[in-house]
Amino acid sequence: MKTTEADSFYNNLEQMSITELLSNMNREDKTVPLAIEKAIPQIERVVEQVVTKMQAGGRLFYLGAGTSGRLGIVDASECPPTYGIEQGKVIGIIAGGDAAIRKAVEFAEDDLTQGWEDLKQYNINENDFVIGIAASGSTPYVVGALETCNKNNILTGCISCNGSSTVAKVAKFPIEVVVGPEFVTGSTRMKSGTAQKLVLNMISTSVMIKLGRVKGNKMVDMQLSNNKLVDRGTTMLMKNTGISDYEEAKSLLLKHGSVRKATAAYQG
Repeated sequence: MKTTEADSFYNNLEQMSITELLSNMNREDKTVPLAIEKAIPQIERVVEQVVTKMQAGGRLFYLGAGTSGRLGIVDASECPPTYGIEQGKVIGIIAGGDAAIRKAVEFAEDDLTQGWEDLKQYNINENDFVIGIAASGSTPYVVGALETCNKNNILTGCISCNGSSTVAKVAKFPIEVVVGPEFVTGSTRMKSGTAQKLVLNMISTSVMIKLGRVKGNKMVDMQLSNNKLVDRGTTMLMKNTGISDYEEAKSLLLKHGSVRKATAAYQG
């Protein structure tokens, strides 16, 4: 049996108090980072490959179904505003299309060929890297897509939460984070989803840093899409340049559109 489908270590959940429910869920959640720690060498190999591909002009694709697909879309959608990278460089695709982001599309994940068809819509090619996300490690939509990517010399990785899974055997650079049975049996939106989210954070953040999108520890290319980010950028610019007047720094920032460009302009 798949670990993700194994019986919970807890039973009679409906008889637990709210405090017991929350404490037990928290106890299980604490095991997730420890499971990820064991997979760091695998994550490192994926990051190395993605950085190489993107430095050469390629793209990073996330492909998944259900919770896995939604997590990939969230991570992809946050890269442009956070790091100023152009739209379309990190792409999230979910089985069932955009409608599946909000509402489950029945049996979409069971189509062995649709994943590749969805990738083809983006003119996927050997310059790109595709990461299949599947807690179970057996989602046909993901497995089929990665198999076809391999046949077309497109590098593949995966994030799964079962050991020796089908998708890990197919992916050239697998990441396996075995978090154990879920608190609610089979509910992989819990520990498995948390693990996938953390690994996606690690991958995209490391890649963006290696692509030069962070200076020191600051997001110098972030998009100034709201007042909070404008304020953050203004403060960063003041520290970078020594400008003491807030409004002067803010004006310079808004003129050039990013902390990096404003700093460069000020320093001549």
